[in-house]
Amino acid sequence: MKEGSRRVLLIEDNQGDADLVRLRLIDSKPSVEVNCVHRLSEGLASLSEKTPELILLDLNLPDSHGSETFRRVLEKAPDVPVVILSGQDDEALAVKALHQGAQDYLIKGALGNGELDRAMRYAIERQALLRSLEMSRQQQMEFKNQFLSHVSHELRTPLTCIHQYANILMDGLAGDLNQEQRGHMSTILKSVNQLGAMVHDLLEATRAESGKIRIDRRCLSIGDVVQLAAAMMRGLARDKHVGFELGVDDKIPFVDGDPDRVLEVLINLIDNAIKFTPADGAITVQARLIPTDPDFICVSVSDTGCGIKPEARNLIFERLYQDPDAIDNSRKGLGLGLFIARELVRLHGGRIWVVSEPGQGSTFSFTLPLYSLHKLLLPVVTYNNLLRDAFVLVRVQLKPHNRPPLGNWKEICSRSLELLQRCVYLDKDLVLPPMATSGAEQSFFVVASTDMAHAEIMMTRIREQMAKLEDLKAAGESQVSVSAIPQPEKGQPLHRQVREIADWTTETIQAALGATEHLPRKPPARAASAGFEK
Repeated sequence: MKEGSRRVLLIEDNQGDADLVRLRLIDSKPSVEVNCVHRLSEGLASLSEKTPELILLDLNLPDSHGSETFRRVLEKAPDVPVVILSGQDDEALAVKALHQGAQDYLIKGALGNGELDRAMRYAIERQALLRSLEMSRQQQMEFKNQFLSHVSHELRTPLTCIHQYANILMDGLAGDLNQEQRGHMSTILKSVNQLGAMVHDLLEATRAESGKIRIDRRCLSIGDVVQLAAAMMRGLARDKHVGFELGVDDKIPFVDGDPDRVLEVLINLIDNAIKFTPADGAITVQARLIPTDPDFICVSVSDTGCGIKPEARNLIFERLYQDPDAIDNSRKGLGLGLFIARELVRLHGGRIWVVSEPGQGSTFSFTLPLYSLHKLLLPVVTYNNLLRDAFVLVRVQLKPHNRPPLGNWKEICSRSLELLQRCVYLDKDLVLPPMATSGAEQSFFVVASTDMAHAEIMMTRIREQMAKLEDLKAAGESQVSVSAIPQPEKGQPLHRQVREIADWTTETIQAALGATEHLPRKPPARAASAGFEK
């Protein structure tokens, strides 16, 4: 290719149209190098070898048709400008491609002198301008996120100091306070808690936009999370004379999620419901199975409050949005709570939405994935489409010597889990995801495709490896036990046999841990906005 020449990829299956385009290019700009291919697959292969400055694309090719053609080109070369070559009957498709990101389109039968060169030149210039604007937007977003993160972190230190000294005064450690002084200090503490919640929300929103929010997936009981959220918020509802009801389907199995993050979403929705529900109103929190989607459950928070206008419903989950007609002047926020809730639900693989009419209350709902043990077990307990001969359930309990535990107990549990995963056979054994627990004690479970005699060998291996963890020996102890898993009834389909094993395992784990041990580990910082301390 000559110095300064422009490289163009022409994807056109009609040889006559291709020759006409090539001729127009040569007439208008002799320094253009044209690589012409007749199929989309050939064009995509060419893009893998060498990136052109511009693509001239016919949408209807032997191996691809319509907007799908442009979509595949855009996926392969998102930064290369594309000009659509359209027939008279395909102009609507070309316009649709413009909406999807193409820079221009031309009618093949009406290529006048200089028109093709003009379209190419403008397409390249527009693409360069869009790329520059996107880079500028990303830089501004990064600067904004860094600024908000820095400011939020810096605000935490003085807030913590104010909170501590206010508590010292409230507790009478610096001298007795009269009733009026205690009232003033109570106002200070509430304001500090509210400001702390705003700082937390700023940090969370910044992490969400930059993709830095992480969730710690565990097997959790959604009923226990709902009960904890209700216990934390019922006092606030009672103070406002708002009724509070729960409805949790006891048939819901374990949920796959982060207990702290799910609790954070629930606290946010309940807090909003209380805020916008008048005295003598009611709030209902429900969790139920979804008949049309057996892999998810639905959790909803309903209120009898003021409702939401249609135009606000479309914006309510956006960052910093606040409905100007629904603000409670006594408790203003930043408009970040629902945005954060949406991101947390999205990270779980669920979705969140609202149903509301002005004056008729609102119902916020979100979905969470169920913990599908039978799907995890299927490749482990079967071989060549047959069930293996025997199975056991191994339990490894970690108990701290002290309460609260000494050292970084959470890190010790994490390293113990990693060690346990190295003690099993990957093709025959399955270490289950950790269970959400309320206390410091942690239990890990393993479904192993072996009998009780060989399970003793596995337990010895686990004990020996756990004994090598010096931090665990200093801070706590480990106990290993085993139970035989009953063989399912023969003659039924394989998937039913696997489900029987999964159901027995789930019920046994629930019984072993007890009903109250599935609670999240600590209240989320979001609860501070409702008057709860971090």
